[in-house]
Amino acid sequence: MDFSFTEEQTLLRNSVQKFVQNDYTFDNRRAIVKSDTGWSHKNWMKFAELGLLGAPFTEDQGGLGGGPIETMIIMEEFGRGIVVEPYLGTVVLAGGFLRHAGSKAQQEKFIPEIVEGKRVFAFAFAEPQGRYNLADLAVTAKKSGAGYTLNGHKAVVIGAPWADHLIVTARTAGGQRDEKGVSVFIVDKKAKGVSCRDYPTVDGLRASEVTFENVALGADAVIGTVDNGLPLVERVVDEGIAALSAEAIGGMKVLNDATVEYCKTRKQFGVPIGKFQVLQHRMVDMFMNYEQSVSITYMVTLKLGESETERKKAASAAKVQIGKAGRFVGQNAVQLHGGMGMTDELNVGHYFKRLTMIDTMFGNVDHHLKRYASLD
Repeated sequence: MDFSFTEEQTLLRNSVQKFVQNDYTFDNRRAIVKSDTGWSHKNWMKFAELGLLGAPFTEDQGGLGGGPIETMIIMEEFGRGIVVEPYLGTVVLAGGFLRHAGSKAQQEKFIPEIVEGKRVFAFAFAEPQGRYNLADLAVTAKKSGAGYTLNGHKAVVIGAPWADHLIVTARTAGGQRDEKGVSVFIVDKKAKGVSCRDYPTVDGLRASEVTFENVALGADAVIGTVDNGLPLVERVVDEGIAALSAEAIGGMKVLNDATVEYCKTRKQFGVPIGKFQVLQHRMVDMFMNYEQSVSITYMVTLKLGESETERKKAASAAKVQIGKAGRFVGQNAVQLHGGMGMTDELNVGHYFKRLTMIDTMFGNVDHHLKRYASLD
């Protein structure tokens, strides 16, 4: 199988790579993370200017007409810079919901605004009792006239402090864990009854606890079909897993390179520590974990267009490999750098924290091992 990138895809990678190297240095990122807002609107508009926000959308929608491979390229380069801006939540996840199931009116309203950098979304799906089960929903949307009334609480909504709209999963019928009865809504964050408690996350992002109290939604707020939204949610989440996998391999690549370089210069007993065979073996293991992660990221990206079962198996397999490899590479990078590996001034600990959070997002290793085993 030919894994070569097209000329257009190579140009896309080069443009993102140039931006990260020149405009998203580690010191710049630290300044962004420590700012009051925690992200850079200037960078977001730069993404729009480069066409990155329109990568997965059709040319008719103002996009580049790309697909999963273009998303993978962008996310891998963003992983090298541990970019904090909400590309995943806005373009990959919200964009996925709109592309796959948005009404014509929803697509015409929101997609051009995403492409132009005027609209930021966050995906509110997790609940305290859910434990990675996308169907375990205590948030309810009850029929009220022609629309719905939304009530409940969503936890750790990544990027919500920056968003103006939320994609919310809610139960419209059935029991709390039933697969049927799940619906997806677009919710204006400024709507009456929506309240947020914002906080920073360990990996430098921002998140919110979001509470809905009798939030009135029109019928036009529904994405897809009422009561049958779980297959759509699973599809978009699997696309999110593929994007996260690409981000992870970008971070692992930086950690591997930094560790090898450090071991060439750090001396112990008068020789570089990279001369010690046991450390050489450790770095080879780190490299192998990275290479395996690259392979499985390509696999899951290509499988997104396959049958539902194949897509789910690929996504879970990728999540298991990325979770294990990210932990191994991150922990060993920190260990080989010694105590300085966890200092705020060195980038190594920041990449490790991000890889750790990627492991938990959309289900950890244990969850996806069980999911993979349950699929035929």
